[in-house]
Amino acid sequence: GMCPRPPTTEFADVTAEMYPLQTKLYYKCDPGYEREAGAYLGIQCQSEQQGAVWKYKLFKCFAEKNLSSTAPMTELELTQKPEREPRSPAPQKREELSEFKRKDFCGPPKTIPHASIRLPQEHYVGQVLHFKCQTGYDKRPPTFGSRTCKEVNGKFVWTHLDMRCTNES
Repeated sequence: GMCPRPPTTEFADVTAEMYPLQTKLYYKCDPGYEREAGAYLGIQCQSEQQGAVWKYKLFKCFAEKNLSSTAPMTELELTQKPEREPRSPAPQKREELSEFKRKDFCGPPKTIPHASIRLPQEHYVGQVLHFKCQTGYDKRPPTFGSRTCKEVNGKFVWTHLDMRCTNES
């Protein structure tokens, strides 16, 4: 079942750890890099004997020719890594994951050098999205939460997200 777009949450970063079957994700090359000619940057979560797996077409992101090799690499890398939030309650996370260690969910996709992954454009039933207030907008708890796409009476809906990101204290 296909879900509507989740309502946007202002000043929040969205991540996902598991993706239902059929989900398509797209990589995009980092600034200053371009994809291999004719490369397809999409992957899809599909069902195989051993469970759900990502189907990849291999591609590479190359440094653009007109960039001097002295570009400050470290800075680029710093901005690309999603920060892992140490403050979020770990035990709850583990439970959530085991519940979804089912055959019909793919885990996080491979990291590809010089590329980042975009969140899916289309969501399927069972998708869980994690929201976390961006730094500076996390003054009022709760500063993180999640929404799940569910089927309720034949309609596809996102569960309620009980957080607002604001920089008022």
